[in-house]
Amino acid sequence: MLTDLIRQRKSIRTFDGRPLSVEDRSALETYMASPTNPFSVPITFRLLDVKEYGLSSPVIVGADTYIAAKVEKVPNFEIAYGYSFEKVCLYALSRGIGTVMLAATLSRTAFERAMKVKEGEVMPVASPVGYPAEKKSIREGLMRKGLKADDRKPFDQLFFEDYFNHPLPQTNPYAKALEMARWAPSAGNGQPWRAVVDGDSVHFYEAKTMKDSPLGDIQKVDVGIALAHFEMTLEEEGVKGSYSFSDPGIAAPKNTHYIVTFRRE
Repeated sequence: MLTDLIRQRKSIRTFDGRPLSVEDRSALETYMASPTNPFSVPITFRLLDVKEYGLSSPVIVGADTYIAAKVEKVPNFEIAYGYSFEKVCLYALSRGIGTVMLAATLSRTAFERAMKVKEGEVMPVASPVGYPAEKKSIREGLMRKGLKADDRKPFDQLFFEDYFNHPLPQTNPYAKALEMARWAPSAGNGQPWRAVVDGDSVHFYEAKTMKDSPLGDIQKVDVGIALAHFEMTLEEEGVKGSYSFSDPGIAAPKNTHYIVTFRRE
């Protein structure tokens, strides 16, 4: 089940050194050719070999292949990018392949050259892919401890009913999908997503704590990852819906900005 995959999803930085099998590589490339997102933003994915392109990351051990993706800086590109990239990562996990989205700790010039990033395009993150090692490196253990990577903010601090400061009951029909969104990975484990359920509508927000960069708003990428968990969970339950960009005007906490609304069909 998808929810099992989401709960198993961990950022992997220590790999066992084996190259991807022919079958796994082929399957991953096939899946990456057409990852969808509900915002109609095309994302270009590629598998890149470390030796061929001179790629590196100081926090990764034992991986010789990366997934990278580029996108045009069009409206909503960050949330679309996070949504599509997370679908690829979950598919990889379904085949026993580990991933971790990296933004800062990359040989960025080499990655962007390999991806042929043009003016008006960006490559916010890339991920090593491979089979997880039995033991984490010391560096990875320290990083996970420092980030409290296995912890998440409580449900009632993230999701609300009708207005902020009114926690969403766990009995709400959207509660399971939002719980899966709660477990999404994020930059620095910042967990910037917030949501207010208003009847059949769910209004998503970004609790902004990081400045934008030339790559865009990385925290919107994180919101896109959470949206993927949310909507894929609903799809597994047979629930369909659509997105709109119409701010409901709900009073929000400081530095908390409206992003998008999901409405059940």
